[in-house]
Amino acid sequence: MSEDGGSEATPGPDAGAGPVSGGDSDADPDSGVGPTLVERLDARASQLLRRLRRVERRGAGEFVRWIENTDNLVHLSALVFVPVVVAVVTGLSNSLELFSFLLFPPLASGTYTLFANPEGKYADPVRFVVGLTAGAACGWFALTLIGVIAPERASTVSPTAAAFSILLAGALTWALDVEEPSAYSAALLVLAAPGRAELYVLFTLGGSLFVAVVFTAWRGAFYERRAALLYGTVKGDDHVLVPMRGDTAAETAMLAARLAAAHEAGKVVLLDVVSDEPVPTTADATGDGDDGAAADDGAGTDGAPPTGEPEPSEGDTDGFDGDGSSVTDRAGRAAADLERAADAIREDVGVPCEVVVAAGEPGPTVRTAVRETNCDLIVTPYDGEDGNLSAFTRSVFRGPTDSVLFRSTTGRRDWRRVLVLVSRPGDSAHAMIDFATRLAGSAGGVSACTCIDREAERRSAEARLANVVETADGAIETRVARSDVLAFVAANAGAYDLVLVGSSSDRSAASRAVSPPTFERLRDVDCDVAVVDRADVE
Repeated sequence: MSEDGGSEATPGPDAGAGPVSGGDSDADPDSGVGPTLVERLDARASQLLRRLRRVERRGAGEFVRWIENTDNLVHLSALVFVPVVVAVVTGLSNSLELFSFLLFPPLASGTYTLFANPEGKYADPVRFVVGLTAGAACGWFALTLIGVIAPERASTVSPTAAAFSILLAGALTWALDVEEPSAYSAALLVLAAPGRAELYVLFTLGGSLFVAVVFTAWRGAFYERRAALLYGTVKGDDHVLVPMRGDTAAETAMLAARLAAAHEAGKVVLLDVVSDEPVPTTADATGDGDDGAAADDGAGTDGAPPTGEPEPSEGDTDGFDGDGSSVTDRAGRAAADLERAADAIREDVGVPCEVVVAAGEPGPTVRTAVRETNCDLIVTPYDGEDGNLSAFTRSVFRGPTDSVLFRSTTGRRDWRRVLVLVSRPGDSAHAMIDFATRLAGSAGGVSACTCIDREAERRSAEARLANVVETADGAIETRVARSDVLAFVAANAGAYDLVLVGSSSDRSAASRAVSPPTFERLRDVDCDVAVVDRADVE
């Protein structure tokens, strides 16, 4: 491997592979003595421990991916914090005899309202505290008024007092613009605590303040910072490996460079994989070496080149057998090409760029290069025909590293208008939004779109898009189109430089067979297309 302009030819992981005997084998075949029982038990225990650790890591990774969905995060938070708050209030009620258990219903329902929709209308700590306390105060006032007007009804819950307390609670919270659903239950329940109504109001104020402080701390320290704490691409995917393959390798490398440049620690590694198979020599290309095999190539009977073609000297190996057919020579030419591409990246984007040349099979060699260069994202040119991916691309998608498959149709090297197709919330959607904002920058624009079949789905689709884009930096347009996704892209692709779409890797094979992924059906599009694939959790 080389850094900042160096290059090195290294054998791939499968090159020259063969049986290797080492000193760690379980038994010496010549000695006839196998491992002892203790050694076998120790080996089995070590294997089981490694398997348990792998399962633990995979489980933790799957949980992080699951909780990246904002809906899952919100529901989990409500599931955790509502019981905790109720437990704390219950502990206080047990220690204070005057603390009424009737406080729990409005407090619990109000707490759930806060955590279940932290961006909603009622997710306001001030509204929660003032509304809940105002409702309790209205009930206290109605109870006191009924006691003055009709003292004989003070010992029972009067229908008149109940109606009057609800009327007061609604009017007061409306006038103060602190309408809170739980205020109505607080206004009613205080009627069931005659003689201690004023204490009920005070405890309502104290309990709601406690909940508001917990909610404000959770929202500020965790929920609003969930992108930095949970979303993997926001704090990573900035060391980018680019397999330089095909005619659009230069454009692909520039896309990778702009993704990496968004982070201070970003870097790009350009990789070229040369074959470790011997290149056919001139003799191999013209015949099989038998007597008379070269009789038809225009050479003389003595094997000399035809008239007008000079006989090669020892140092001239271009097109002849010699060093020109060696892995080292091919690696040298590949390194020179990579250096030119790296110079263009350093000059245009200003991001550090390394070049690596390796010999071997492309798939395994790329995985080895990712590991040795400490890369966490692969950006590779599109490789396939008629929507069918090549074996190399499929191996990249199945690998343990996030990847982007880039299909360049316009030759662009700068993408300022980016369209993101979001089919469902989750880690892939957040990754695409993050990549789009990196490419567009502050001067560009990003549109996040989802397509629906029925008008009844519009509100829920808008809410899903809002959850996806609200954590990203910069202004992002959201669009909900009642249209087929292919028809929408065909009609709007001309207004964008790049379309980002997910790989649908989370879908089953049966689902993909019935309805192929969107990127496989995007053929003739008037802009570039990038397919984002989140790696499987190991």
